[in-house]
Amino acid sequence: MISIPETWRNALAPPLASPLLHKLGEFLKAEELTGRIIYPPAGTRLAALALTPLPAVKVMILGQDPYHGPDQAHGLAFSVPRGQRVPPSLVNIFKEQETDLGLPRPAHGHLESWARQGVLLLNTVLTVEAGQAASHQGRGWELFTDAAISAVAERSAPCVYLLWGSCARAKAPLIREASSGPTLVLEAPHPSPLSAHRGFLGCRHFSRTNAFLAEQGCEAIDWRLPA
Repeated sequence: MISIPETWRNALAPPLASPLLHKLGEFLKAEELTGRIIYPPAGTRLAALALTPLPAVKVMILGQDPYHGPDQAHGLAFSVPRGQRVPPSLVNIFKEQETDLGLPRPAHGHLESWARQGVLLLNTVLTVEAGQAASHQGRGWELFTDAAISAVAERSAPCVYLLWGSCARAKAPLIREASSGPTLVLEAPHPSPLSAHRGFLGCRHFSRTNAFLAEQGCEAIDWRLPA
């Protein structure tokens, strides 16, 4: 169904071989044959894994499922390609960075520079039907992404997990059970305008992440985005 980036292959081979993932592949093919539009495009669905090799992961930011509007989703949770309007949730993420770190708000929402520094921008579900949020939940992606989450946690390397919203926060027990190395799990409401004021804004997760990485002797994340 999909080609796994090399550093992730051993960890993700078992779920990929499961009947549930085979059914997922057949479902996606059938949906596209009927003319339904699926986001992100097929070649970008594993962009998070391709840009952030398993040994390089220092931070994991978990999203729910991809953006379901045209030209938004490109395989990185919360990110949009350059030239696209910054979505409201990402606007609030940038607001929190401004308050927490004193960073100016970027002019775009393309988060590839974070991914290349070891920030795994992973959605728990990796596809969605156009205009239908959460339409592919329960189809099998969760088996695949849970295996990726566990693979990160099972390493001995330090890692910070930023769990924003109920879907991401539900993965906290999985992370804590699998963790083998120094681990910091930070939870907050989703940055959506519907919930950001309930505790996401003011959470200071970005400075807390870098403080933990420094304590572990790791290089901090440069959260600024290239112009």
